[in-house]
Amino acid sequence: MGLGIPMVSVPGGLVTLSDRRTESRWSVRVAGFELAAVPVTQAAYAEITGERPSAARGDRLPVESVSWRDAVLFCDALSRRAGLRPAYRIAADGEVTWDESADGYRLPTEAEWEHACRAGTTGPRYGELDAIAWYRGNADGRIHDVGGRRPNAWGLYDMLGNAWDWCWDLYAPEVYGEYRVLRGGGWFDEHWSCRASVRRRSHPDHRSDDLSFRPARSL
Repeated sequence: MGLGIPMVSVPGGLVTLSDRRTESRWSVRVAGFELAAVPVTQAAYAEITGERPSAARGDRLPVESVSWRDAVLFCDALSRRAGLRPAYRIAADGEVTWDESADGYRLPTEAEWEHACRAGTTGPRYGELDAIAWYRGNADGRIHDVGGRRPNAWGLYDMLGNAWDWCWDLYAPEVYGEYRVLRGGGWFDEHWSCRASVRRRSHPDHRSDDLSFRPARSL
C-alpha cells in the first residue's frame, strides 16, 4: 500500500483462541486477508494524519501513544487516500460500526491477528524469542525500528514484542464494556506476555508508549 508498509497476503484457516481469565477456548474460521508486514511507522502516520504523537521519535519506529479510535481514523483516512471505501462509520456519539462489505483498510480481528501471528505454528511463539521480538530482556528499555527482528513464516515482523497491536474486537463487553483487545506484547513486557495466545484489554481512548497497530484489508 505504499508508505513503507507492505501488505502480506495471509491464507485462511482455523485458529483456536484461549483466555486464561475464563479458562475458555474457542475456534474461529478465518478467511484469507491482507495484513501489514510491520506496524504503522511514525513516518507513515505523519504522512496520512499530519501528526506525530509518539513519545519516542524516529521515522522507522512504530507509531505509539495512539488510541484504538486513532487507529480507526487512520484506517479510514488511508482508505480514502487509496481510493477505497472506508471500512468504518463513525456516528456523532462516537460509536464505530464496521462495514464488512467495504474494501478499505481496517484493524484485524483478534482471530485474524492470532492466525497471522502463528503462521501455521502451534506453540507459544513462531520462533525463539530473542530472534523474533524486542521485549524487556533485550530491548534496552526502549522501542525499536520496525522489522529489526526475524519475521514469521508468512513474512510478518514484530507480531510479538516491540509494541502491542490494537485489534477490532471488544474484549469481554459483559464485564469490561467498550474495552478493546490488545495483542502481541511490547518492549517493556516480560517474556510471558510475548506469546501468540496472550490477550489484554484497554479502553479505546487509552494511549501508551508501547501501543501501536497495523492495518488489515479483506480480500
